[in-house]
Amino acid sequence: MLVLDHIAVLGETLEEATVHAETALGLPLLPGGKHEHYATHNRLLGLGDGIYLEAIASDPAAPPKPYPRWFGLDRFRGPPRLDKWVCRVDDLEAAVKKFPMAGLPVRLSRGTLDWSMAVPADGQLPFDGMFPALIQWHSPVPPGTSMNTGGPMLESLTVRLPEAAELDDLLGPLLSDDRIRFETGSNPALRAEFMTEAGKKVLQ
Repeated sequence: MLVLDHIAVLGETLEEATVHAETALGLPLLPGGKHEHYATHNRLLGLGDGIYLEAIASDPAAPPKPYPRWFGLDRFRGPPRLDKWVCRVDDLEAAVKKFPMAGLPVRLSRGTLDWSMAVPADGQLPFDGMFPALIQWHSPVPPGTSMNTGGPMLESLTVRLPEAAELDDLLGPLLSDDRIRFETGSNPALRAEFMTEAGKKVLQ
């Protein structure tokens, strides 16, 4: 099964990504950390139902790497936006055998967190970046659980792309979350709707 783990706002800078998320939701993001292996850094916000939001960008203070960053961040250009979604699996090795286009498993850690993520060799997720990144947590308490403090509740996540029907056919049988919707459209994009204490908010 594929379980929605978190969603990611990308930006050319972390400050831009953070401001975009905070403005849309009306809530401050918390300090995250650095991902040394991929020379990126992030900030976080716990959401309801055990998922979370991250703002992520290339870390200009990190030494350059001889391989691409994840999430396609080396090629990311333009205004900050909700650009990636991440699904949790119980067995990443089995998942990448089923979906080889997702990439190869990379073992990572930061502080008390320990996880593996499938990352394509060129850093670019398929389906114009709309294929979900696949993650397996090895930590007993993943961030979505530890940060679940009754934050905004995700009501829907719309994945728009020209090949929406094809992606739905691939992932639909393994997704049990009816909040995730696939929509045919010429411009690939994500749109998330939340219910917050201040009412409905949209992040895209």
